[in-house]
Amino acid sequence: GFCVGGGCQLAAACDLRFAAGSAVFGVTPAKLGIVYPASSTRRLAALVGPASAKYLLFSGELIGTERALRSGLVDEVLPDAALDKRVAEFTRVLAGRSQLTQAAAKEFTAGRTDRDAYWAEQARGSGDTAEGVAAFLERRAPRFTWTTSG
Repeated sequence: GFCVGGGCQLAAACDLRFAAGSAVFGVTPAKLGIVYPASSTRRLAALVGPASAKYLLFSGELIGTERALRSGLVDEVLPDAALDKRVAEFTRVLAGRSQLTQAAAKEFTAGRTDRDAYWAEQARGSGDTAEGVAAFLERRAPRFTWTTSG
Protein backbone atom coordinates (compact mmCIF):
# COMPACT_ATOMS: atom_id res chain seq x y z
CA GLY A 1 0.00 0.00 0.00
CA PHE A 2 0.88 3.63 0.31
CA CYS A 3 3.18 5.02 3.00
CA VAL A 4 3.00 8.72 2.24
CA GLY A 5 3.19 11.94 4.25
CA GLY A 6 2.37 11.28 7.88
CA GLY A 7 2.59 7.54 7.26
CA CYS A 8 6.15 7.91 6.07
CA GLN A 9 6.87 10.21 9.01
CA LEU A 10 5.56 7.55 11.39
CA ALA A 11 7.53 4.78 9.65
CA ALA A 12 10.73 6.83 9.92
CA ALA A 13 10.22 7.02 13.68
CA CYS A 14 10.14 3.22 13.98
CA ASP A 15 13.21 1.18 14.90
CA LEU A 16 12.67 -1.30 12.07
CA ARG A 17 10.64 -1.16 8.88
CA PHE A 18 9.43 -4.08 6.76
CA ALA A 19 7.59 -3.45 3.51
CA ALA A 20 5.49 -5.39 1.05
CA GLY A 21 6.91 -5.38 -2.46
CA SER A 22 3.98 -3.33 -3.76
CA ALA A 23 4.47 -0.53 -1.21
CA VAL A 24 5.02 3.05 -2.33
CA PHE A 25 6.67 5.73 -0.19
CA GLY A 26 6.69 9.49 -0.29
CA VAL A 27 7.17 12.65 1.69
CA THR A 28 4.94 15.22 0.05
CA PRO A 29 4.97 18.59 1.85
CA ALA A 30 6.37 20.31 -1.25
CA LYS A 31 3.18 19.37 -3.12
CA LEU A 32 1.09 21.13 -0.48
CA GLY A 33 3.28 24.07 0.51
CA ILE A 34 3.78 22.62 3.98
CA VAL A 35 6.98 23.08 5.97
CA TYR A 36 7.85 19.62 7.23
CA PRO A 37 8.61 19.68 10.99
CA ALA A 38 12.29 20.09 11.82
CA SER A 39 12.31 16.99 14.04
CA SER A 40 10.83 14.85 11.26
CA THR A 41 13.23 16.32 8.70
CA ARG A 42 16.22 15.50 10.92
CA ARG A 43 14.90 12.00 11.58
CA LEU A 44 14.41 11.37 7.86
CA ALA A 45 17.89 12.71 7.03
CA ALA A 46 19.45 10.55 9.74
CA LEU A 47 17.66 7.52 8.33
CA VAL A 48 18.22 7.91 4.59
CA GLY A 49 21.03 10.48 4.43
CA PRO A 50 20.82 14.16 3.51
CA ALA A 51 20.79 13.63 -0.27
CA SER A 52 17.91 11.14 -0.25
CA ALA A 53 16.01 13.22 2.31
CA LYS A 54 16.32 16.29 0.09
CA TYR A 55 15.18 14.29 -2.93
CA LEU A 56 12.07 13.10 -1.10
CA LEU A 57 11.31 16.46 0.53
CA PHE A 58 12.00 18.72 -2.47
CA SER A 59 10.29 16.60 -5.12
CA GLY A 60 7.40 15.01 -3.26
CA GLU A 61 7.78 12.11 -5.68
CA LEU A 62 6.71 8.63 -4.71
CA ILE A 63 9.34 5.90 -4.68
CA GLY A 64 9.08 2.13 -4.81
CA THR A 65 10.46 -0.44 -2.43
CA GLU A 66 13.73 -0.95 -4.33
CA ARG A 67 14.74 2.67 -3.84
CA ALA A 68 13.33 2.71 -0.29
CA LEU A 69 15.47 -0.30 0.57
CA ARG A 70 18.56 1.12 -1.11
CA SER A 71 18.20 4.43 0.76
CA GLY A 72 17.60 2.81 4.15
CA LEU A 73 13.98 3.90 4.43
CA VAL A 74 13.04 0.23 4.86
CA ASP A 75 15.07 -2.66 6.22
CA GLU A 76 13.50 -5.52 4.36
CA VAL A 77 11.17 -5.93 1.37
CA LEU A 78 9.06 -9.05 0.97
CA PRO A 79 6.43 -10.36 -1.39
CA ASP A 80 3.06 -8.98 -0.31
CA ALA A 81 1.75 -12.40 0.74
CA ALA A 82 4.84 -13.12 2.88
CA LEU A 83 4.98 -9.85 4.83
CA ASP A 84 2.81 -10.75 7.83
CA LYS A 85 4.52 -14.12 8.31
CA ARG A 86 8.01 -12.59 8.16
CA VAL A 87 7.12 -9.82 10.62
CA ALA A 88 5.67 -12.39 13.03
CA GLU A 89 8.80 -14.55 12.71
CA PHE A 90 11.10 -11.58 13.26
CA THR A 91 9.07 -10.47 16.27
CA ARG A 92 9.64 -13.91 17.80
CA VAL A 93 13.38 -13.60 17.11
CA LEU A 94 13.54 -10.22 18.86
CA ALA A 95 11.50 -11.50 21.81
CA GLY A 96 14.11 -14.23 22.34
CA ARG A 97 17.03 -11.81 22.33
CA SER A 98 18.38 -9.80 25.23
CA GLN A 99 16.19 -6.79 26.01
CA LEU A 100 19.22 -5.32 27.78
CA THR A 101 21.28 -5.44 24.59
CA GLN A 102 18.42 -4.03 22.54
CA ALA A 103 17.73 -1.15 24.94
CA ALA A 104 21.39 -0.13 25.15
CA ALA A 105 21.90 -0.47 21.40
CA LYS A 106 18.84 1.68 20.74
CA GLU A 107 20.27 4.49 22.86
CA PHE A 108 23.78 4.18 21.44
CA THR A 109 22.64 4.11 17.80
CA ALA A 110 20.56 7.22 18.48
CA GLY A 111 23.77 8.97 19.52
CA ARG A 112 23.17 8.90 23.24
CA THR A 113 26.47 7.84 24.75
CA ASP A 114 26.25 9.60 28.11
CA ARG A 115 24.81 6.47 29.74
CA ASP A 116 27.64 4.08 28.91
CA ALA A 117 28.42 3.54 32.60
CA TYR A 118 24.72 2.96 33.33
CA TRP A 119 24.46 0.25 30.69
CA ALA A 120 27.73 -1.36 31.80
CA GLU A 121 26.32 -1.56 35.33
CA GLN A 122 23.03 -2.96 34.05
CA ALA A 123 24.95 -5.64 32.14
CA ARG A 124 27.06 -6.56 35.18
CA GLY A 125 24.03 -6.89 37.43
CA SER A 126 21.59 -8.51 35.05
CA GLY A 127 22.93 -12.02 34.69
CA ASP A 128 22.07 -11.86 30.98
CA THR A 129 25.69 -12.14 29.84
CA ALA A 130 26.29 -15.25 31.93
CA GLU A 131 22.99 -16.71 30.70
CA GLY A 132 23.82 -15.93 27.08
CA VAL A 133 27.25 -17.56 27.29
CA ALA A 134 25.89 -20.59 29.16
CA ALA A 135 23.11 -21.03 26.62
CA PHE A 136 25.60 -20.79 23.78
CA LEU A 137 27.91 -23.40 25.34
CA GLU A 138 24.98 -25.68 26.14
CA ARG A 139 23.49 -25.17 22.66
CA ARG A 140 20.12 -24.04 23.95
CA ALA A 141 18.00 -20.93 23.71
CA PRO A 142 18.90 -18.33 26.34
CA ARG A 143 16.42 -17.29 29.03
CA PHE A 144 17.20 -13.62 29.51
CA THR A 145 15.65 -11.96 32.54
CA TRP A 146 16.49 -8.23 32.29
CA THR A 147 13.51 -6.08 31.37
CA THR A 148 13.08 -2.36 30.80
CA SER A 149 10.99 -2.20 33.95
CA GLY A 150 14.02 -3.20 35.99
